[in-house]
Amino acid sequence: MRKLLIAAVAAFTLNLGAAQANSGTYVPEFKDASWSFEGFFGRYDQKQLRRGYKIYSQVCAACHSLNRVAYRNLSALGFTEDEIKEIAAEKEIRLPYGDAGALLNDDGEFFTRPAIPADKFVPPFANDAAAIDVNGALPPDLSLITKARKGGPHYVYSFLMGFMDEVPEEVMHQKGFVLNEDKNFNIYFPGYYNSMPPQIMDEMVEYEDGTPMTGEQHAKDIVAFLNWAAEPELDHRKSLGLKVMLFLLVLTAMLYALKRKIWANVKH
Repeated sequence: MRKLLIAAVAAFTLNLGAAQANSGTYVPEFKDASWSFEGFFGRYDQKQLRRGYKIYSQVCAACHSLNRVAYRNLSALGFTEDEIKEIAAEKEIRLPYGDAGALLNDDGEFFTRPAIPADKFVPPFANDAAAIDVNGALPPDLSLITKARKGGPHYVYSFLMGFMDEVPEEVMHQKGFVLNEDKNFNIYFPGYYNSMPPQIMDEMVEYEDGTPMTGEQHAKDIVAFLNWAAEPELDHRKSLGLKVMLFLLVLTAMLYALKRKIWANVKH
């Protein structure tokens, strides 16, 4: 028992020391950004989601997968059935074998078929090894990225806008900090360096609806889209929650009135 207690105290001391060391890491507050879907009454802005999808399809999809989202889910963004079929058909899905059981076709290539609305978004690489070979590291799947990071959409937005050409003095003077010129510095990324170069810039994607094509707006739009990918039921859930609250309010009033009626002639 004594040995167990000593081991527990030692483990606690080590963890406390590690926490104190990590607490010295300089990380600024997340960048200020407001979202239409925040709050009890918040809802997704469909136009913003479509802009965000455009950024994903033209920029992010070159490296990052969206494995948990199906093409048919794009109907929530206002795409028609024919538009979704056209979007899906632009991608090819590799088949394990052909009609005759052969692994390769006459050209020595794998058999494929056009994607359909029921398919999940086709990833940019055949497997993780191919993705690492091209990028130097495995690009994370973005389906749940806003739910998988502390701070959610605020963190993802800050990360996209957090790349810097020069290292701030607050970071440079930290004990143990080492410059890494082979990777990209991001003030919000744990450890500061990652393999992805800055992706957000002004006018990188053209908007047809007149929305300003600034880097900040691009970042907000893609983050809103990624939050929808992670939580597509948000609008329905909040609408249902409001209806439930109203129902409970009416039910409470009815039960209170019933209680008053039942006990009206009872002497206390």
